Amino acid sequence: MILILFSTILLLPVLSGLGKMMEKYCGILFHGISGKMLLGIMGASLIWTAVSFFTPLNIYVEIPTVLLGLLYFFKERLYQEFYRLLKKDFFLIALISCVISFTGAYYPYILDHFGYYVPSIKWLTEYGLVKGISNLDLTLGQMSVWHIFQAGFSNFSDPFLRINSILLIIYTIYIMEKKSWIHLCFFPILLLFSQSPSPDLPVIIFSLIILNEVITQNKNISLLFAFSTFVFAIKPTMIWLPILIFLCSIFIFKSNLKNLLFGLGILLLFFTKNIWTFGYPVFPVSFGDFGFTWKPNPAILKASSQYAVMKTYDMQYSYEEIQKFSPWDHIKNWFLLKGIKSKINILFILSLFIFSVFALVKKNKLIILICISLLIKSIFVLTFSAQYRFFIDVFFVIAFILFHEYWNKRKSVVVFSILCLFFISLLSFPGLIQQYIPSFQLGNFMSGFKKEQLYQPSVYEYHQYNKFKIGDLKFNVSKNYPYNFETPLPAISESFIFDDIKAGIFPQPVDKNNISKGFIWKTMTSEEKKEAATAINTIENIYK
Repeated sequence: MILILFSTILLLPVLSGLGKMMEKYCGILFHGISGKMLLGIMGASLIWTAVSFFTPLNIYVEIPTVLLGLLYFFKERLYQEFYRLLKKDFFLIALISCVISFTGAYYPYILDHFGYYVPSIKWLTEYGLVKGISNLDLTLGQMSVWHIFQAGFSNFSDPFLRINSILLIIYTIYIMEKKSWIHLCFFPILLLFSQSPSPDLPVIIFSLIILNEVITQNKNISLLFAFSTFVFAIKPTMIWLPILIFLCSIFIFKSNLKNLLFGLGILLLFFTKNIWTFGYPVFPVSFGDFGFTWKPNPAILKASSQYAVMKTYDMQYSYEEIQKFSPWDHIKNWFLLKGIKSKINILFILSLFIFSVFALVKKNKLIILICISLLIKSIFVLTFSAQYRFFIDVFFVIAFILFHEYWNKRKSVVVFSILCLFFISLLSFPGLIQQYIPSFQLGNFMSGFKKEQLYQPSVYEYHQYNKFKIGDLKFNVSKNYPYNFETPLPAISESFIFDDIKAGIFPQPVDKNNISKGFIWKTMTSEEKKEAATAINTIENIYK
């Protein structure tokens, strides 16, 4: 907890300084210290994305960035803005910051933290963006811009990977500056994302901030569209946000299309990054085939697509069973899943219906455009993989639009306090979730409160692994554990090893003496099949 506060004290001035520098070249996103910090986040993320094509995001990248941010912080006297803000709302900001730091210090429990977030950050800090990394482990082909941002500050500024906790404190500052109190009601739920660098948290926060800015007549379309495409680059399921700003620029602000150029540049960088790591413009869709030699094997993509279909139904049906569903069965079985997922799915459709009716009754152009954008996003999600984690942001957006006019400071602080006690209790005593909501699987991975977290964030360590060699590739596999968050690079998850071998292929380095040059897949030779069989037997025997 204390170390998270120390990281915050360092990074808030750095980000505000970087944001002030961005304002000189790009304009003002919105007035206030929080606007500078958000621009700083976007600027650092985009610059580091470009830099990571050529060099790892190690301490030699982090130190100049931190020094540059601090230089502008003191040069532009931004500490005066912090002082004015704290003078007005010191007690509330300090209280909320302590709550955030406390909850952020719990053990990570989101499974993607171990299988995707940490491995991505390790690759970025040790090698940068690696061409065809998806051939080694398909999940790594995502390389979210948020993990690029986290990687850049993970060497000494935030070594415990709690950038989401720091973002929540920035969100607190935004709420205090804008006096938009309904945001406090969302805070307790968002605390559940503070232990990991989950991209879900920033996209929810950024979408709510952009919505608030649009509603309050922020007409800086160039930066609003750029920031919305930045959010899309963090998580492509947020496609509704750039669509919304684009529609607003046409039908409300009558903006010149040249104001969209900055955002289109960000999209180009996003597509380039994906092509470099995955071989296609948007992960995990094999759309836009330019014939790059490092794209994944079609059999692996097919297996991934089938897995996504099964995840739509919470793995309660096999792929073969789902293929036999009639159109009515697809709908009915999605609504009637066992456990909490069915309730979330029903609430999602019900929320969309209520919001659509609300938009028609209100006849407000902005609300109608928001509704259209959300419906477009929902159609995409329902078509490709209707998992609740892909549409969770919709609940926040709809709640914000429906109720933002009716919440004052007093009501919001009361709700915030009550819900914080509730969610902190769940984090501290996860047995409550396991007992009363057994279908909420993440509850099984919560570890409860440890007194050590009052000083430093709780982290897991697992250094057991096996070494293997297939062809020219020497790689490591976590021992008796499915993920490789602590395994030395290059590391491959067990599931992808089985998928590769089943397809008769295996990843190979472009240069066996330098894995930073990338990976391709190759059909295995008879000798490599023997090496693969040895690896499979070793992995399987560990579990016996």
